[in-house]
Amino acid sequence: MQTNAAALNSQVNSKKRNSSSLTDQLRSYLRHPGSGILALLTGLAAVLTFAVLIFLVGYILIKGIPYLTPGLFSFEYNSENVSLMPSLINTFIMTVLTLVIAAPIGIFAAIYLVEYAQKGNRLVKVIRITAETLSGIPSIVFGLFGMLFFVTALQWGMSLMAGTLVIMVLPLIMRTSEEALKAVPDSYREASFGLGAGKLRTIFTIVLPSAVPGILAGIILAIGRIIGETAALLYTSGTVAQVPDLMGSGRTLALHMYVLSSEGLHMNQASATAVVILVFVLVINWLSGKAAKRIAKG
Repeated sequence: MQTNAAALNSQVNSKKRNSSSLTDQLRSYLRHPGSGILALLTGLAAVLTFAVLIFLVGYILIKGIPYLTPGLFSFEYNSENVSLMPSLINTFIMTVLTLVIAAPIGIFAAIYLVEYAQKGNRLVKVIRITAETLSGIPSIVFGLFGMLFFVTALQWGMSLMAGTLVIMVLPLIMRTSEEALKAVPDSYREASFGLGAGKLRTIFTIVLPSAVPGILAGIILAIGRIIGETAALLYTSGTVAQVPDLMGSGRTLALHMYVLSSEGLHMNQASATAVVILVFVLVINWLSGKAAKRIAKG
């Protein structure tokens, strides 16, 4: 009985504190109208952002789910089923191939910039300016460069290898990894050095594990850009609806949706493809989040 009474009293006291805090906030807003207006605007911005997200996701699901038929997941594409399965496999191959090349280069470049390069070094400034410039270049420019260099000059032809988006996602991975490494407290490094660990061991056993969540956040953003890219792949990987080898032409999911919608004959299947892209991105983000938590826990 005493325990229940104490719990009831604590709930009543917490409600009083919440109500008093809300009252105090309203009074402070009346005394300072500018703060109240700013709080109202930020609240409206948050609600508007959430509403737009819910609307977009709901619209995609409503328009696409009714047309997710078994034929759409056939392994062989034809003009009747317009299957997305070859494009789904190509998207997975393109994502893995791009990350296998871009992620190590971007992470090691970030390690050099944070751990080894001297502050104020001109080379560091040039690298950062170059990365920021590459991040702002339209994807169609990357597509034209890939067509002229990989497809034509190197004679790779329209292929998945020519369509790898390494140049596009490399600056993103490098900059996010750099910020994640900078966020690791210097006390971690000093403690490791104090215990006798060397520079290399400190980086790989102390700094990198602590920066993994931030690095994975950049990789997740890179995955989203790879999956949603169309303009660059239109000139490099081609639009063939099949699962080729690395030197063969094949379309990704986003390119598959673009081709179907541009033809105007299979708009319903294009909407269903949008649902698959949405689920594909959500699954990858969920798996990456789980991996980040497991690595952070040790």
